[in-house]
Amino acid sequence: MTIRRRLILVLAVLLAAAPAVAAEYLLVPMDLSQTNHLRAYGHAFHALQSGEKVNWLLNYRGGSFLLRDTQRARLDARLLGVVFEEADEARVAQIRQVVAQENMEEVLLEKPPRIAVYSPPNKQPWDDAVTLALAYAEVPYDVIYDPDVLDGRLADYDWLHLHHEDFTGQYGKFYASFGLEPWYLEQKLFHEEMAAALGFESVWRLKHAVARTIRDYVEGGGFLFAMCSATDTFDIALAWLGVDIAPEQFDGTPLDPRWRGLANYDATLAFRDFKLTTNPLVYEFSDLDTSNYAAMRGPQADYFTLFAFAAKYDPVPAMLTQNHVNVINGFLGQTTGYSRKHLKRPVIVLAAVEGTEEVKYIHGKRGLGTWTFLGGHDPEDYQHRVGDPPTDLDLYPTSPGYRLILNNILFPAARKKPQKT
Repeated sequence: MTIRRRLILVLAVLLAAAPAVAAEYLLVPMDLSQTNHLRAYGHAFHALQSGEKVNWLLNYRGGSFLLRDTQRARLDARLLGVVFEEADEARVAQIRQVVAQENMEEVLLEKPPRIAVYSPPNKQPWDDAVTLALAYAEVPYDVIYDPDVLDGRLADYDWLHLHHEDFTGQYGKFYASFGLEPWYLEQKLFHEEMAAALGFESVWRLKHAVARTIRDYVEGGGFLFAMCSATDTFDIALAWLGVDIAPEQFDGTPLDPRWRGLANYDATLAFRDFKLTTNPLVYEFSDLDTSNYAAMRGPQADYFTLFAFAAKYDPVPAMLTQNHVNVINGFLGQTTGYSRKHLKRPVIVLAAVEGTEEVKYIHGKRGLGTWTFLGGHDPEDYQHRVGDPPTDLDLYPTSPGYRLILNNILFPAARKKPQKT
């Protein structure tokens, strides 16, 4: 528990006997009037943790939150630096009338999702935007990795994020540029020893088994969110389950010579008909990725646009695209975006680069669960290189790119049909 959370609990007790506030509700606006959009998600999450319900007003002032006015909610907002407005019954009625008449919807958030981040325990020379966002918003999460996944621990969580990961067993394809660096050699040894301890002949076999288990988790009703190389390498592993597609430099054995004819795209979540890049010296996994096109545009001309959805009829994509702007600065990653021609037919495109065949943000269903992929590494660092320091989110409290990440953590809380407070 953070010092801030302890302070909230102490002061909540001290304020319990204070006179009731005049307002019935608090409105947390998410338009340009909000000074800390990112921690506003933490504020909503904390309310759910305390047993309160939160109404998410899709498309109303950038996706605002409406919750019951309590001393605890006010104190938490002030400590987090989150702007709120008092709202009595009359104002709430006016808000709901606007929501009913416009392309808006009121979605009830009922309980905080249990969050897990799939991340290696050994230190890596890069950070992860999702864990930065969760820590900054003060949203609790557990870290799990391959032994936990294979031991069935995914059943303990509603929402899973895949940290920057390579499910093909090629160690991020850093061989050409970092193959002699101590951190690369340590990472390779760590994964080889873990694979052996878990009974696998190679790292790629372990990663394929983990990918299959995570897909089963989604099919059983889990919510999956991934960014950067954890998106395309996940589907690559699923398409070639049990097939050696790792060059000899990574596992000591050559590729299966039959690999071209062994792809099973029915097994993937998002992508189809893509071609692998099997050269170990090329920093790319397949032709799915659009990094080269984004890099040619450069930071001054790289943008992507959020699509608008009918909130009353398509509340899920509407939740995932809530923002105070609809055009967002692009950002690179090992996997920056996706070629539209390789998307499966049911995939929903949430954001794309206008005038191109590049998509940035996609969503879909698998069995009883859902998955969401966002290309790129860090929304506030255009070209986040290996070894760069973590982004200081105190400098970007209104980041629209980071808002896309945090939309996803509240999505699982909205399991039931929208209701009124």
